[in-house]
Amino acid sequence: MEKLRSDLQKFLGLRLSDSQLEAFSTYEQELMDWNSRINLTAIRTSEGIRSKHFLDSLSCLLMMRDRPVNSLIDIGTGAGFPGLPLKIVLPDLQLTLVESVGKKADFCQHVVNKLGLKKVTVVTNRAEALGQSAEHREKYDWALARAVANLNVLSEYLLPLVKVGGAMLAQKGDSGPSEAQAAQHAMEILGGMLKEVRFIDLPGVAEERSFVLVEKVHHTPANYPRHVGVPTKTPLK
Repeated sequence: MEKLRSDLQKFLGLRLSDSQLEAFSTYEQELMDWNSRINLTAIRTSEGIRSKHFLDSLSCLLMMRDRPVNSLIDIGTGAGFPGLPLKIVLPDLQLTLVESVGKKADFCQHVVNKLGLKKVTVVTNRAEALGQSAEHREKYDWALARAVANLNVLSEYLLPLVKVGGAMLAQKGDSGPSEAQAAQHAMEILGGMLKEVRFIDLPGVAEERSFVLVEKVHHTPANYPRHVGVPTKTPLK
């Protein structure tokens, strides 16, 4: 765990407190324990969890420094990534984790309870349904997703949840730039504007990582997102 602390200090200028480091240790232990019984993640080593889950999740902070981070929704969070690592280092964050697979959502709730995290809501639902819900529509400073869908689909999941003046952030691999270019019109339909595509070199990770940052500049038209499943079957062009 000390290597994680050192990597975060060098990579992000982020200094973890002892209690935060302990929270990550507990999270890792719970993930490995649950993963031995149900398939939460293909990454099963401590080194992999720390680099490809914890550090990868916290790398989002590189893109989030220029605007408020008071409320965040994480779509398709799986075992809590990137939302829960961000919550550990941003304790005042109002966080909503969305996961349609019940066992994964149960794990997220277990970790929230185990760590005693406040202001975290775990929702077992689909992004399309939340985007048409008054409780969630255009309520968040940030909407994030990691490895969920192609950007023209993902934009329809995320942008309806973001308030005007907020932003969506997608964690991608080497396909980030090409997906962003192809999805620009879809983003504009949904009230977004492509702001930045950035590659990063993540310590301990050979695969390319990229971010796609989209600002919310207009309200999303009322007919978006479309019904559950439609964005995937008929993506916006």
